[in-house]
Amino acid sequence: MYSRVYVEITNICNMNCSFCHGHSRKPRLMTEDEFSRILDALEGQTKHIYYHLMGEPLLHPQLPLFLEKANKKGFRSVITTNGTLLRERGEEIISAKPHKVSISVHSFEGNDEKAYESYMNDIISFADVASETGIIVVFRLWNKGYDGGRNSRTFDILRSSLEGEWVENTRGIRIRDKLHLEWGDRFEWPDMGAEVQGNSFFCYGLRDHFGILCDGSVVPCCLDSDGRLALGNIFDGDIEKILASPRANAIKEGFEHRRASEELCRRCGYAQRFV
Repeated sequence: MYSRVYVEITNICNMNCSFCHGHSRKPRLMTEDEFSRILDALEGQTKHIYYHLMGEPLLHPQLPLFLEKANKKGFRSVITTNGTLLRERGEEIISAKPHKVSISVHSFEGNDEKAYESYMNDIISFADVASETGIIVVFRLWNKGYDGGRNSRTFDILRSSLEGEWVENTRGIRIRDKLHLEWGDRFEWPDMGAEVQGNSFFCYGLRDHFGILCDGSVVPCCLDSDGRLALGNIFDGDIEKILASPRANAIKEGFEHRRASEELCRRCGYAQRFV
């Protein structure tokens, strides 16, 4: 069983962040029927569904319905969001009871001070309420060296606004039960125009996770933004056969021997942290 599966319910986003690779695919929203079919196919494959590869999941008007459907089938839903829509949609998201919400606070690294302060108030209000209801909430600052000094300001605002133990750990800070702050390095997305990243390669793609793009394309990892490594389509194929295809097996076997069978994987900066 996979630890998680990334299901991209939309590839549309309301921001243009400097750290995001972006994609060249046609804008699309997954339908309710398509999502239901994916849930059926993923039974026995995983317990955790992550609602993104590209795109901002809170832009999907049926996200609360999708969360409720997943809950009824016993899945745990994990949302990663830039947080800009939590003022408008926070209450309905909390009511739909996701397992976890990660807020990429670094999405606001280049915005003006007034907008930044309003944004911080919105995400703090959401996190305070959501964590008290039992939803895990994580503030993400995955932008070391690229924050322009704003991370310290963000930390000060969070620290003064949220009560808790504020205990440091290896990944960041445990603010209190169900509420955390994480930081990490900015990374380079895989891109065919990038340089080859060394001589040894390893990735957890197809080992503990895989992804499904909003058109149903099954991809080996959460960073295949354009579906270049598509293994098949879940809407017209059996997921177990797709994951056992010759291309999928070549990818897995290659990484077992510290090789990359795909050219895109050879140009992935993120995978180098596992070598």
